[in-house]
Amino acid sequence: MKTFYTIILIAICQSLLAQQSLTDLQPSNEYENILVEKLTTDEYASCYVIWVKQEVKEHKHEHHTENLYIIDGTGKMLLGNKTIRVKAGDFVTIPYGTVHSVEVTSETPLKVMSVQAPEFLGKDRVFIE
Repeated sequence: MKTFYTIILIAICQSLLAQQSLTDLQPSNEYENILVEKLTTDEYASCYVIWVKQEVKEHKHEHHTENLYIIDGTGKMLLGNKTIRVKAGDFVTIPYGTVHSVEVTSETPLKVMSVQAPEFLGKDRVFIE
């Protein structure tokens, strides 16, 4: 049931983009490794497009679940105690409290849509040293 609600959230985020395709979205500026662009947000959920050139270091979120839809690129993702391969078209749910990271394995940046619920305010991201 949780996956159903996440798919609905993704559909809402996409519709709020005024019919702009996620595959057509391009970074708004140059970036070294990671670029995060907010699409929508309210008290229930936040939606972002994230580009990653090399990696996202190990971290967890203490109060929200993150759902990723891979738009472009490939990567090797740590998800709790498992390592998975991700590619365009994959959907990954990261429950709150789960340590995760990603290493990009493609020549092109990994591009993902991230739906985080409840709203992500940036206060519950904890990096693992």
